[in-house]
Amino acid sequence: MAPTIASVNTSRDFPAETTVVIIGGGIIGLTAALTLAERGVPVVVLDKGRLAGEQSSRNLGWIRKTSRHGEDVPLALAADRLWAGMASRTGSDVGYRPSGIMFLSRTPEQLAVHEGWLNSVSSLSLDSKLLSAREIDAQVPGGRGQWAGGIFTPSDGYAEPTLASSAIAKAAMAHGAVIIEHCAVRNLVRTGGRVSGVVTERGEISCDQVLLAGGMWSRRFLGNIGIALPTLPLILSVLRTGPMKGPTDSAVGGPDFSFRKHRDGGFIVTQRGALDAPLTLDHLLVGSKYLSALRSQWGLMRISLGKHFWRDLALSRRWKHGRSPFERVRTMDPPINEQLNNDALRNLSAAWPVFENATVEQSWAGMIDITPDSNPVIDAVPGVPGLTLATGFSGHGFGTSPAAGQLAADLVMNETPIIDPSPYRFGRF
Repeated sequence: MAPTIASVNTSRDFPAETTVVIIGGGIIGLTAALTLAERGVPVVVLDKGRLAGEQSSRNLGWIRKTSRHGEDVPLALAADRLWAGMASRTGSDVGYRPSGIMFLSRTPEQLAVHEGWLNSVSSLSLDSKLLSAREIDAQVPGGRGQWAGGIFTPSDGYAEPTLASSAIAKAAMAHGAVIIEHCAVRNLVRTGGRVSGVVTERGEISCDQVLLAGGMWSRRFLGNIGIALPTLPLILSVLRTGPMKGPTDSAVGGPDFSFRKHRDGGFIVTQRGALDAPLTLDHLLVGSKYLSALRSQWGLMRISLGKHFWRDLALSRRWKHGRSPFERVRTMDPPINEQLNNDALRNLSAAWPVFENATVEQSWAGMIDITPDSNPVIDAVPGVPGLTLATGFSGHGFGTSPAAGQLAADLVMNETPIIDPSPYRFGRF
């Protein structure tokens, strides 16, 4: 069962025109909308289903710099600053807690990976530090794991996905943004080759700019207009325990589990050592771009050929003005892998016995769109003036969303970008 999202009363009106249309009401599209609305730019957000109904509310809520590519760290640093002010900015608690994130290593080889990453970002002046087994026991007491060491970043943290998107949406609307749910965008309108509007299931909206922030659906939308974006799906299964006394308020990631405190007193837990990788036709079309990533992460993938392949195959890849795939599937709700969830809780209980008495109150799954280098695309689309992308966040979108949405808004309006956008250029593929 999907997490319960804080409700938002979105617009029932349908405007004929605006300055910017944002396709996708996930947290990236919403933070971009808030940025634009705060600057006085008319903006309309259109979502095929419900705001944040997919991965934006189903992720773990982690906000981290640890283990990110060095070129991606400036975006994460900018996001930290914006998360710190998000409650004040939106007038709502988004559950932000800079309580630190710790990653654990069972072997010297695993610890060496963390040490290598720390050395690679030494010029960025992060507060990350390596931990000994004794320091781990002191910070997260009551454990019986045999750790070679770990890495800890005190300024990392988490927020609540079921609160954040809703708070951002309400703030954007308070500044004049129009947000419409259950309104799929079918296609772009172009005049003289330039984007001049969108075709939706409810009619057309004229605009000057379009920002595509459609998550895993962005590849299909772009494919319909002849543009190839390489993304593939992964499925993360998650559980939430009932309220309990835990060993720490920090988020902790072990080799085969992770946990962090939830606002209701329970813990969000997942099997960090395994992800479901359902095969699709896209694996044949763009899979060769992922060979390097596959070699390095082969042990994490649970590859399968099943129902998802046929359901994905049944969705149109080309259409004109008729019913689009986005109207056939309003919300992607992948099956939960309860075996992985059970493994995660068992592995966690072996490391911290306090979790042996944990009760599972809820479980869910979410689908993540992965790019070949695990960095998003935040860039104008070559050959389609007026179209900008903010997609392919590879499981990092929630944590970086305040800065990523602002960067997208900067690019759309040709403003000075919040950080150097070159790591996220479309052309790198």
